[in-house]
Amino acid sequence: MNGKISSFQSLGTLDGPGLRTVVFMQGCPLRCICCHNPETWDFNVGMTISADDLVEKILRYKEYIKDGGATFSGGEPIYQAKFVAEVFRKLHDNNIHTCLDTSGCIYNDDIDELLNNADLVLLDYKYSTDEAYKKYVGCSVSAPTYFLEKLEEKNIKTWIRRVIIPKINDDDFSYSDIENMKKTHSCVEKIEYLPLSLLCKEKYENMGIDFPVEHLFE
Repeated sequence: MNGKISSFQSLGTLDGPGLRTVVFMQGCPLRCICCHNPETWDFNVGMTISADDLVEKILRYKEYIKDGGATFSGGEPIYQAKFVAEVFRKLHDNNIHTCLDTSGCIYNDDIDELLNNADLVLLDYKYSTDEAYKKYVGCSVSAPTYFLEKLEEKNIKTWIRRVIIPKINDDDFSYSDIENMKKTHSCVEKIEYLPLSLLCKEKYENMGIDFPVEHLFE
């Protein structure tokens, strides 16, 4: 089976526990205003690679990631759920920890099977209101809410992550809402608050796209 990836990070420390390889999958229908990887949006570009070849590439770093693992990010990896699930199964055959970084924007049978092969999920729960989700993401807050309930049902270890955007999701309600998720869901191990970054601005400029949160740095 083949999939499309945007890039491959041999060793990373920011996307899950320990030292990890990070695979950035190609394609995402969302347009989050805090997206760091706009180059991953287009489903029609990227590098085509087989599951076997990608696993082989990851296993080159096995000695380094034996206490960490492999994280699949994007883009949105759940849009290539069958491919990622196959890679995860093969990684498990080699005792490699698997982690899925996702917005949780959709759910279907293929994603359900993918989750059965994930050791950890980083759920990017971006906002606490439906209004903010529809305005700044392009889907309903009900999508990640449902995704989280499935993670709870399957008892999959989950880290909830949120990029903090001034005047948009840094209010008391947003903080209390996300902290409450840890209290009400036993699958949630931790909450990670991430800073809004200007480092990706050059990517937008190179693509001829306005950087949507640039005004927040003025």
